[in-house]
Amino acid sequence: MTEQALLLVNLGSPASPEVTDVRRYLNQFLMDPYVIDLPWPLRRLLVTLILLTRPKASAHAYASIWWPEGSPLAVLSQRLQRAVQSHWEQGPVFLAMRYGEPSIAQKLQQIAQQGISQVVIAPLYPQFADSTTTTVLTEVQRVLVQHRLPLSISTLPAFYDQPAYLDALATQVQPYLEQGFDHLLMSYHGLPERHIHKADPSGQHCLTNTDCCQQAQGAVLAQCYRAQCYRTSQGLAQRLELMPERWSVSFQSRLGRAKWIAPYTEERLQALAAQGVKKLLVICPAFVSDCLETLEEIGVRAREQFLAAGGEDLQLIPCLNDHPQWAMALAQLCQQQAVPFNL
Repeated sequence: MTEQALLLVNLGSPASPEVTDVRRYLNQFLMDPYVIDLPWPLRRLLVTLILLTRPKASAHAYASIWWPEGSPLAVLSQRLQRAVQSHWEQGPVFLAMRYGEPSIAQKLQQIAQQGISQVVIAPLYPQFADSTTTTVLTEVQRVLVQHRLPLSISTLPAFYDQPAYLDALATQVQPYLEQGFDHLLMSYHGLPERHIHKADPSGQHCLTNTDCCQQAQGAVLAQCYRAQCYRTSQGLAQRLELMPERWSVSFQSRLGRAKWIAPYTEERLQALAAQGVKKLLVICPAFVSDCLETLEEIGVRAREQFLAAGGEDLQLIPCLNDHPQWAMALAQLCQQQAVPFNL
């Protein structure tokens, strides 16, 4: 049987929580045109202004959640890589980061040098967005062309509604529900509304009414991050047998003054506390590995906000990380759902 490598790709992390490393990482991340979708001169100007102050604040945040082994996202991604390897019999499993190290270019060249010609690329993002999935695949294409790598590529599509993923997510959440709770908040990474509008292939559906995401189907659903987030939430709530009033959806991590998709997590925290919710559980299903946005933004800052608003306890449910059921599910999805990638 022909050997087939599996390349897991996560977002990435600074090399350390030092300001210089954080600045380098943020520059690469924010200069990606799929992240800040402005013409290069405007993007360069905006990022330059952001880098005057943000690296210091971000470095402090990273330092507060940094592990002795390194970045939580990097460490947990490595653990997932090892866990998936035990279920991937077709060949070796590699790990790359879209930003930072190890890079996609490094890993694809390493695979080619080992004489492997077939590769499955698995962007570790359950829901599709240009700023996550598309930028990974664009970088894969750039590397293949620039280095003339003789690789046959397949890719794992967004798996937001795949039963194996949702089952693993439900298994992760269930023990926390059994401890008693008032409400489960599913907080997803946000996107500027303009990203959602641009992804609407019909040009006539996106954000036209309050129920547009619930009505999305076909090509619209395939491109709509917000609609896919709601599908994930509904699938999880059904598996957990949650009544509608016991769970809700929000979006976090806003940057800049542009309008981002709503409802905003910080506003939802205030509203839940005002409604009398005392014990709040929060899970972040847009991430498969815990990172700055989960451990610090939700586990620290959101918790402080909720308690200040009158809540009594906010507990962050860990991401899937290297949970055994998730590792097995991911290997199965990559084997069964991967589709050819054409340059």
